[in-house]
Amino acid sequence: MSVTSNSEYGARPRFWFAVYQLLWHLLLPLAFIRLVWRARHSFAYLHHIPERLGFGYGKLITQGSIWIHAVSVGETRAAQPLIEAYLARGESILLTHMTLNGRRTGKQLFGQAIAAGKIRQVYLPYDLCWSVEHFLRSFKPKFGLFMETEAWPTVVFRCKDLSLPLFLVNARLSERSARRVSQFGNAGRALFQAFAGILAQTEFDAERYRSLGVRNVIVSGNLKFDVPLDSKLVKQGKTWQGELHAAKRLMVCAASTRDGEEAIILRAWKGLLLSNAFEVQPLLCLVPRHPERFAEVAHQIEAAGLTFRRRTEWLDTPTESAKLDVVLGNSMGEMPMYYSASDLVVMGGSLLPFGGQNLIEACAAGCPVLLGEHTYNFQQAALDAIAMGAAKRVNGDLLLGEAVALTEALKGLLSNRAELAQMSAAAIAYSVEHQGATKKILAALDQQNFSLS
Repeated sequence: MSVTSNSEYGARPRFWFAVYQLLWHLLLPLAFIRLVWRARHSFAYLHHIPERLGFGYGKLITQGSIWIHAVSVGETRAAQPLIEAYLARGESILLTHMTLNGRRTGKQLFGQAIAAGKIRQVYLPYDLCWSVEHFLRSFKPKFGLFMETEAWPTVVFRCKDLSLPLFLVNARLSERSARRVSQFGNAGRALFQAFAGILAQTEFDAERYRSLGVRNVIVSGNLKFDVPLDSKLVKQGKTWQGELHAAKRLMVCAASTRDGEEAIILRAWKGLLLSNAFEVQPLLCLVPRHPERFAEVAHQIEAAGLTFRRRTEWLDTPTESAKLDVVLGNSMGEMPMYYSASDLVVMGGSLLPFGGQNLIEACAAGCPVLLGEHTYNFQQAALDAIAMGAAKRVNGDLLLGEAVALTEALKGLLSNRAELAQMSAAAIAYSVEHQGATKKILAALDQQNFSLS
């Protein structure tokens, strides 16, 4: 893959770009109102406001860094092996985010490097010409790597204008998203064609980008297979699982659930408990994807008549769960612990049409996965996991009032310890087999005609 000269592509869709800029300026006040609204939950939403306009970076700006944009939590974690590889080479990193939780995750993962000045962490400014211009001219990065699905038109086109190589790495594009891009005609296609190159997770993703007229596309695999699990959290999880197993109790983790899915899961769980299929009732660990929904989900558990406690009510791993039906996972950054403690995962985002969430981390922890039908954001990963026996898909309508299909799927797996053990071994094999994306991405970028010194 080689860096493509700007002349290869048609002119920027100037009319639509002008409309886009106008809309951004009109909606800018709403963006700040949204931050103020979110500050009800955490005042940190109002921190670093000037950065969102391309200013407020201070006098100590390191130029010539490798710029990695990871919009939120998942992208930041996925970028970890790539960031660590560049730090090991002695490179400095400019790490940008769009969300508060993404920034918090970056600080959690790379706190030492940030303190040492090897990583500079800021918000990517809103996609306005003047804010993007000031950001790029302040930092003058060596080249940019956008994680997964991010493609902000002002940033992408301005990097192209400045001959600043910008790559989309660990890139994925669902069939639904590809259709949406195509609806914008040349304007949508020009956006992805303006990247210097796209390094896609799977051949499915690569073909969708090629269908948009992008020629510089290679398949490099999924970085999330290379992300190591936090050993301390894994140990905590195994300790918790040992205590549960000593009491002859299994645990199911409903991970990264979205609005509407908790109701389905709680109906299914109540049906499972009322079935009296187990000598010792299993435990549900319910972990909503968005922290701002923790209180709402707690009310749903109470309304379902299930006994529960919040994870934050324990200092270490929950040890007093004998009489509980549910543990509410209302903590951040502890998914490896929840997965390591669990015997089965119900993957959120897949029960309703949200496109699914990342199942790779659960498999790396050796935890079998139960999926709904909506996995289009992780199509290849889901198909491969099912093919290897690491995951199963729920058959039936999950919107039925009693969520019978999910109840039966849970009952069938939890009643078969041998099958769970086979799926656990398959999950680990699946996660190991697909590692190596970091090396492929580094090798592809090393072949470019800019210096990585």
